[in-house]
Amino acid sequence: MLAVIEKVEDGYVARYDRPLKHSIEKVWAALTENDKLARWMPNLQVEDLRNGGTIKFDMKDGSGTFIDIKILDFEEYSVLEYEWGKDRVRFELYPKPEGCLLVLKEFIGTITDHTSKDLSGWHVCLDVFSALLDGRFIEFPKGEWEKWYEKYDIAVKQIEK
Repeated sequence: MLAVIEKVEDGYVARYDRPLKHSIEKVWAALTENDKLARWMPNLQVEDLRNGGTIKFDMKDGSGTFIDIKILDFEEYSVLEYEWGKDRVRFELYPKPEGCLLVLKEFIGTITDHTSKDLSGWHVCLDVFSALLDGRFIEFPKGEWEKWYEKYDIAVKQIEK
């Protein structure tokens, strides 16, 4: 399902709701433990998991360049929010009888040519994340990303009107 993209006072919010048939503890581990994180978001490495802590972003361009990402909000097993370029990304976990609900919000200050690419990337990363939790490992599927990119490009253009 496509993320819901809304105009808000200071920009835009894209919200992905993913019901998962896994415990909050298992989902939290996949978000915060480097060995698990590397399997669905290989650019990220948690350095200091706390409010004000740091996540490293590996450019993976052969330069050895890492960018420090500041953790803006942290509540164990509940909230992880960090910088994402000029924007912010927030993961929230809510218990459900059959597992939990993962809510990913990207707070976007300004729509750019890259916004649709970023949104389709998060969409596919969440698909890879879900597969990992289900015990399946899949490489980032570029063909799926292209399919979702077309849909997000239309959605972003509509919200800008």
